Amino acid sequence: MRLRHGLAAWLIGALVAGPALAAEERSVIINPTTAWNHAWNEILIDLFVIGGVFGLIGAWFLVKYRTTDENAVGAAEPLNLEKALAWALVPAAIFMADDFLLSAKGWSLWNIQRSVPPNALEIKVLATRWNFEFEYPNGAKDIDLIVPVGQPVVLRMTANDVIHSFGLNEYRLKEDIMPGRITHLWFLPDKPLESKVVCVEFCGHGHSEMNSSVKAVPKADYDAWLASKTKKRTSLLEGRGATPAVALN
Repeated sequence: MRLRHGLAAWLIGALVAGPALAAEERSVIINPTTAWNHAWNEILIDLFVIGGVFGLIGAWFLVKYRTTDENAVGAAEPLNLEKALAWALVPAAIFMADDFLLSAKGWSLWNIQRSVPPNALEIKVLATRWNFEFEYPNGAKDIDLIVPVGQPVVLRMTANDVIHSFGLNEYRLKEDIMPGRITHLWFLPDKPLESKVVCVEFCGHGHSEMNSSVKAVPKADYDAWLASKTKKRTSLLEGRGATPAVALN
């Protein structure tokens, strides 16, 4: 009876822990890339520890219970109900506790990835077979993603043909892009870095060529680049006799 009550209390506590951890995570802006890397390291440690423990136990059983007589017949003591329940429920409780911990961690990671910081730089993404196009707040467009270091960036994404999947591999993030729907993804470039964004869902014969550069640069370099793009766009519109819709502040 005490065992049943203890397991029930543990299960209720584990179920409550997930939402509590998620609420705590939402109160602080956390880099989702750092959070995913941390979770991945925890999973690796978890797998190696559990695998090592069971490997050592298995090796010990092989040595302790090895037979020296090929005609020997093994015998086991009969288990009573208490022993049978203990051997079944205790290992199950240990594994379930570990699974609930990882589940709560995944829950909190999902909330981090879905909670866009209020000061995020918004960039529009249009996916087309077979390229990505990025539109910046001043209307400038480019086939590469240029972002300032230290500022959260939210990408508002859609497609005009088929389903694509926007994969920021270096940042451990991905999100599907679908026609007729706007999806989003945010990340925090915390250091200067040049990487790639690739489509990670097969979208046709040009799928493997669908990639763009992602450049995280210092804020001053980003501002200079954006001003240069704005100047070129303004000159182009003026040459066509049009008035730029958005001016750089």
